[in-house]
Parts: sequence; C-alpha cells; structure tokens
Amino acid sequence: MNQLEDLFRRRFEESTDAKRATVIALMPALVTAAKTLVDAYLAGRKAIFLGNGGSAADAQHMAAELLGRYLYERSPLPALALTTNSSAVTAIANDYGYEQVFARQVEALAVAGDVIVGLSTSGNSANIVEAFLLARRLGMKTIALTGRTGGRLAAISDVLLNVPSDETPRIQECHTLIGHTLCEAIESALMQKE
Repeated sequence: MNQLEDLFRRRFEESTDAKRATVIALMPALVTAAKTLVDAYLAGRKAIFLGNGGSAADAQHMAAELLGRYLYERSPLPALALTTNSSAVTAIANDYGYEQVFARQVEALAVAGDVIVGLSTSGNSANIVEAFLLARRLGMKTIALTGRTGGRLAAISDVLLNVPSDETPRIQECHTLIGHTLCEAIESALMQKE
C-alpha cells in the first residue's frame, strides 16, 4: 500500500510544481490570452477550440464551459470545438488528409476576429499548425497551449502558452487549469460589462 501512496503523493507534487512553474513563467501571456478572448467576445466574435486525443477532450471541455456556464449564470457564449463532428472530421481526413481536418472547418465556420485556440502538448500537431496558418491569413487571432518548446506553433501563434514541462500528463493538467481560469476571466469581464 505504501507504493500506491508514494505514487499518488509523487504525481500530485509533480502536478503542483508544474502549475507553480507555469504561472511564474507565463503570467504576461496568460493575461494576454484572457484579454484576447474577452476582446473577441466584446466584438461579437467567438472562440474555436482544436486538439487531438486528450487535447480534443480538453478543447471540447473549454467550449462547453463557455456555451453553458463556468461559475456564473449568464448568457451563453459562442464557442466551438472542431473535434465533435465525427462525420466532418473523417470525411475531411479521407478526402484531404488528416492535416486538413481543422483548417477546412476553420475556413467554413470562422470569421475575422474569431479566436482559434489550439491545444497540442508537442506544439507540432500538423492539423493545428495548418489551421493556425489559415487563421492568420484570414484575420483571426491564435492562442496555442503547448509544452515547453511550443514546437511549430511557437512561431505562428499570437499568444503562446507553453507550459514549462516535457511530461504530457503534467502539461495537460496545466492546460485544464489554464482553460478553467480563462473561462472565469471571460465570465468575470463580460459580467462587469453588463
């Protein structure tokens, strides 16, 4: 039983350490990300979330918090997760290649002023890179949630939230906390405007 207790203690401590390091390293970028999203909502635009695997679930989670509510009763906010339409994802992957599954949807569903939020622990997911390149050409802001290096997304993101870790579970745990806090920041700012 001590081995299990040690495992839990170690993982909780690692997660706490990663979160502390993230808030220290990324505070200016976190504030910028929140302001970018708030400004988009104030302008009548929307947030669009992208991710693969566990990051797809995180993208859906963030969109759901904005569509429903996070902490406060308020009007729903327009948010999309481009991972949820399995027919679109598989048809686009089949016809155009998996690297186009998000770009094709961004082209169809996004407008200038929207914010594209991509979650990729490596920062190298080809389908998110393609969507970010298109988004920039079409006048959308981009926010990347990645791991330490930022990967390919580092050079093409308007806001880079690169968690200072190389461990996928710790990065994803920080992405969840960042997502929750962004939702709270958006709600708080918009409720003050009402």
